[in-house]
Amino acid sequence: MSKHLLSLMDLSPQDLRRIIERAIELKALHREGKACASLEGKVLGMIFEKSSTRTRVSFESGIFQLGGTAIFLSPRDTQLGRGEPIEDTARVLSRMVDIIAVRTFGQDTLERFAAHSRVPVINALTDRYHPCQVLADIQTFVEHRGDIGGATIAWIGDGNNMCNSFINAARLLDFNLRAACPSGYLPDPELVRQAGNRVSVSSDPGAAVSGADLIVTDVWASMGQEAEQDARLAAFEGYQVNEGLIAKAKPGVLVMHCLPAHRGEEISAKVLDGPHSVVWDEAENRLHAQKALMEFLLLG
Repeated sequence: MSKHLLSLMDLSPQDLRRIIERAIELKALHREGKACASLEGKVLGMIFEKSSTRTRVSFESGIFQLGGTAIFLSPRDTQLGRGEPIEDTARVLSRMVDIIAVRTFGQDTLERFAAHSRVPVINALTDRYHPCQVLADIQTFVEHRGDIGGATIAWIGDGNNMCNSFINAARLLDFNLRAACPSGYLPDPELVRQAGNRVSVSSDPGAAVSGADLIVTDVWASMGQEAEQDARLAAFEGYQVNEGLIAKAKPGVLVMHCLPAHRGEEISAKVLDGPHSVVWDEAENRLHAQKALMEFLLLG
């Protein structure tokens, strides 16, 4: 039976740490110009119902760098766009490729696809989880600060798929996550409950960042929420990650954003482009974390 990554909870703490360690190794090899053809002859199928920049480029570049190839399929390129059941697409495509990345809206769609796939399926983003981004975020933290276990992470903004994935990461790697979210935009309460004392949720960004080693934020209106833009701008007033908020955190605090960023909304330009930001390392690490993930799922 194929192993999938539908959320970070499909990994053990040991698996997750192995993937991060391998991602750092693969990054070093790439920087040294040393080829690693561990996935030579493998084909990655990519089904993207949501648009993407970083996710598509990092997966395609990643499989190429490991010796394989990728096939990208948008809704216009498949029979899904004409009503073919997701189960049938999974049955057929998984007989033709070695691993599949799916970027879609509903987590249930992804789970139905994986249930009928013969090969590993990766969550390349759903409305509920974004595990590949958090793999890159953890890699970035480890590169800059060492082991994330015991660290304090502040999530500021929408309790969205990124926040849910950070909650899962806190459970697996035993760090403290403080989420500051306005009323009506909280993370999944069941995930919070399952995380126990590793996760706390409040409406106070200042308290959340006090003593934090890392501050993470995301856009206030994600894909598919554009109609809510004005209401969200009003709800998230006071939740911008700016110099005033940074001053309340630990000296040398790191700042991450999964991008694309709206300077002047969820994060100020001075912070995004400033000395605390590791956003560009974080973006690059999508490439290496996903290479390590594909190796893990295909080679064990």
